[in-house]
Amino acid sequence: MNIWSKKSEEEIKEKVFSALKRNINYLDANILGVPGSYLDEKVFFHNASFLKDAPFLSTMLHNPNHIGCHTTGASESFFAGTHEIERELIEICAVDILKGAPNSIDGYVASGGTEANMQAIWIYRNQFMKEFGAQREEMVIITSQDNHYSMDKAGNVLAIDVAKVAVDENNRAIDQEKIQDCITAQKAKGKKYFIIVANMMTTMFGSVDSVDDYVAVLKANEVQYRIHIDGAYGGFYFPFSEENFQMGFNHPEISSVTLDAHKMAQAPYGTGIFLARKGLMQYATTMEASYVEGEDCTLIGSRSGANAISVWMILSKYGPYGWYEKIYILQKRTEWFCEQLAAMGVEYFRHPKSNLVTMRAKHLNEEIAQKYGLVPDNHHEAKWFKVVIMEHVTVERLMPLVEDLKVFNA
Repeated sequence: MNIWSKKSEEEIKEKVFSALKRNINYLDANILGVPGSYLDEKVFFHNASFLKDAPFLSTMLHNPNHIGCHTTGASESFFAGTHEIERELIEICAVDILKGAPNSIDGYVASGGTEANMQAIWIYRNQFMKEFGAQREEMVIITSQDNHYSMDKAGNVLAIDVAKVAVDENNRAIDQEKIQDCITAQKAKGKKYFIIVANMMTTMFGSVDSVDDYVAVLKANEVQYRIHIDGAYGGFYFPFSEENFQMGFNHPEISSVTLDAHKMAQAPYGTGIFLARKGLMQYATTMEASYVEGEDCTLIGSRSGANAISVWMILSKYGPYGWYEKIYILQKRTEWFCEQLAAMGVEYFRHPKSNLVTMRAKHLNEEIAQKYGLVPDNHHEAKWFKVVIMEHVTVERLMPLVEDLKVFNA
């Protein structure tokens, strides 16, 4: 590992509280030009004794602004301490998890996977326009039929068409023939610039797209393209369950990746991560943000530093080997559940390196779905229902569902 290591509680507290001391002190320093302060002390209690042992809550109260991207150069010096922790977090994710070269990746903690996916598409739209003189109408976002809706949202906001590659109904896979069909149809519409979003575990099925299949077809068609990985669901899981991991920055064709720490990393909601190779963030720089030290190249602008601190704390608590163990246990639970389904003849889909199991709707009824909080692929006409094997989803909690499925499918 490059810099990711397991830390004790005391080491975590020392790191965070030292960073907070390096940030602006609104109470002691005569700072008059910053439109911010600590969380309102009339509403939020700052003097509780337990705060000395609560670095995340203390960071929330200190309210550091992490506006901008802190890996690209200058940043707001008022919050230098916690910005440094965010830089370390980005390097852990880029190098130790996604296998990039040290100091080769830029990134920031976003508001979630949706923003991070949109950030990538925004960057590539601007890059195509600036470097190739592309027109917006000549671009298209290509993703699979099982994509997250954030790609459709990005297409709407950025006024770029979205096209879907068909997936196999049974194994949820795309292949080169389906990719070629999609690209042929888009070229016929005058599309010349392709923004590819490949899935590292889809939200509904946990399926994984083949980057190499995309690359083979795109090169054969001699078109301009960029490849972004939507790892919002799988980014903190798949790199640890797949021994031959090739969906990070160790793949030369991948330019950017989205992670989402408020899913498998169990960080507070509103904690996505965007990562891109050096040189790409410039295409999203808003030069008009001249009052911001270092300017701003993010969609979100001002954002809480507490979210970045939370992810750094979580990864530091486990360390890399503790994280591998966590994923290993979830894999074993998932395998056990799949064995139960197979034994009773319930049809399901599960990518072998995923903790997500999706059952065909015919094997259960609305009562079972409601009882266990199972999520459908479509709330109007469900064909599938999914089970996500999380930390709290133990065999003990799965067993009642297994028993009810046995009765229903008898």
